Amino acid sequence: MNTRALAWRGRAGARRAADGSVMEGAARAGLTARGVIYLLVGVLALRIAFGDTGRQADRGGALAELADRPFGALLLWALGIGLVGMALWRLSEAVFGSVGKDGRSARKRLLAVARFVFYVFVAYSVLAFAADRDNGSGSSDRQSRDATARVMEAPAGQWLVGAAGLVIVGAGVWIGVRAARRTYHRQLRLGELSPGARRLVDVTGVGGGVARGLVFAAAGVFAVRAAIAYEPDEAKGLDDTLRSLADTPLGPWLLVCVAAGLVLFGVFSFALARWRRV
Repeated sequence: MNTRALAWRGRAGARRAADGSVMEGAARAGLTARGVIYLLVGVLALRIAFGDTGRQADRGGALAELADRPFGALLLWALGIGLVGMALWRLSEAVFGSVGKDGRSARKRLLAVARFVFYVFVAYSVLAFAADRDNGSGSSDRQSRDATARVMEAPAGQWLVGAAGLVIVGAGVWIGVRAARRTYHRQLRLGELSPGARRLVDVTGVGGGVARGLVFAAAGVFAVRAAIAYEPDEAKGLDDTLRSLADTPLGPWLLVCVAAGLVLFGVFSFALARWRRV
């Protein structure tokens, strides 16, 4: 093999390594940004459980809370850019495959596409809020009702809303079961974790994942109810879904537990940003 070919291969290898480093950085920035949002939503939900109803426990409320902090505008832009990194990472998984033995399977690629679309929307809403706080991320409850009403106006819209609700319920159950079974261990560099760090990951991963799954499932149930009643106002966003937990026989304590779980999931996202295989 001549010197020119060796040099070309060397440059190609360096380019792949650089691309991998950039995408790894994007993934870790995105996981950190996700953790910030869940942490803030969990804190806001805890406030609601203890009687403070001044701010909504959803992404819009979390962004408004962040905007009120010192250097809030800078933090909002950093959060939005981090979520753009998350979207690009998911896109790379859809195109090139993800880590793991079945990372290039059609199922994993389709899941990556769905996550990419979701994080594009989230990143756009955060950046829109950072650019113009009056026209940025709105109430999740209003968005949910408006979207449900639009779908219901379409042919077979009632069935579409019901089917979407069932999918969300299934996603919530899937998220909760996977967290309880600790399947996230497959994604971690477990050899780098000390015993204390591993306990932290398991407490936050299981508790946070189960709480997150419960919120998804509850939101799906409300969507199914909206379809059955043919009433878009029955659909609930994140804030209304969390508040409804306080109306159960367990009272506000169920909301306290779920809110604490969302805080744990925020911490778990930080742990993934540190130890996840990308």
